[in-house]
Amino acid sequence: MLWVKAFHILFVTSWFAGLFYLPRIYVNLAQAGDPAVRATLLGMARRLYRFMTPLGVLALALGLWLWLGYGIGQGQGWMHAKLLAVAGLLAFHLACRHHLRALTAGTSRHSHRYFRWFNEIPVLLLLLVLILVVVKPF
Repeated sequence: MLWVKAFHILFVTSWFAGLFYLPRIYVNLAQAGDPAVRATLLGMARRLYRFMTPLGVLALALGLWLWLGYGIGQGQGWMHAKLLAVAGLLAFHLACRHHLRALTAGTSRHSHRYFRWFNEIPVLLLLLVLILVVVKPF
């Protein structure tokens, strides 16, 4: 079980690196005026999204293994709240895909300020998950 937990933490950390950095690229894309800079940033965003998606899948698969296979947190309120936060992370990941498609197509109507706020969502969700897992408040 400790091996599964170690790799779960590794993939969660790696996935979050992408969730933190991709919206920052969106901030720069929303401000980019030069087509060459825009093309470079779009390439970076596409590659990062393709890289972080399997990391998220592995993090989720290992988390499910810990939950269903080893019974960690089953029937406990903190785990239900954590699963809700993880669902929020999945929604955020999919929102990143939506924004990437809109930025690629040139149809995004969001400003750099929007993406700066959007960039804070994974920080808040990570804080929530950490408190739930470490403190287990209920």
